[in-house]
Amino acid sequence: MEKYKNKYRISSARLYGYDYGKNGAYFITICTKNRTHHFGEILNGEMKLSEIGKCASDCWSAIPEHFPFVELGEFVIMPNHVHGVIIINKEIEPNLNNEFEKPIVTEFYRNKFGPQSKNVASIIRGFKVGVTISSRIINSDFYWQPRFHDHIIRDSRAFINIRNYIIQNPKKWKDDRFYIS
Repeated sequence: MEKYKNKYRISSARLYGYDYGKNGAYFITICTKNRTHHFGEILNGEMKLSEIGKCASDCWSAIPEHFPFVELGEFVIMPNHVHGVIIINKEIEPNLNNEFEKPIVTEFYRNKFGPQSKNVASIIRGFKVGVTISSRIINSDFYWQPRFHDHIIRDSRAFINIRNYIIQNPKKWKDDRFYIS
């Protein structure tokens, strides 16, 4: 593991050289700290939201109000994590054939310092802050896992597969890798 200023540093899980602010679709997974069941429970294959789960749902739905260039795809709240698709669609970069672009990775791209308000990380940060503020009123022990998982959706077939995975997730809860009874 690499050190920075004599401290161990966790390397980024992001695709090196990829611009996470460019137009595209992203599959996101965010877990609660220690995978604690804060969002509700699965009963008969359906998610029953707790008050904190309702906060998470409301905050997810509000993302386009704060980030007008974002469209929301399929989304599900599970007892200890959320899955969702975020579609960045900035008008300055129209996609005329309505097909997902393959990520272009170059060694020359570097995330520039300065405002980082129009990329996947800033969207997730805003969502997590919104849920945390509302949730801590209900339960002061609510915390998120520090990071999140993302997957760049590269084509329509992957988009459909991910959409189906999200829809089926509550029915397959006991087989889920995040399942903790």
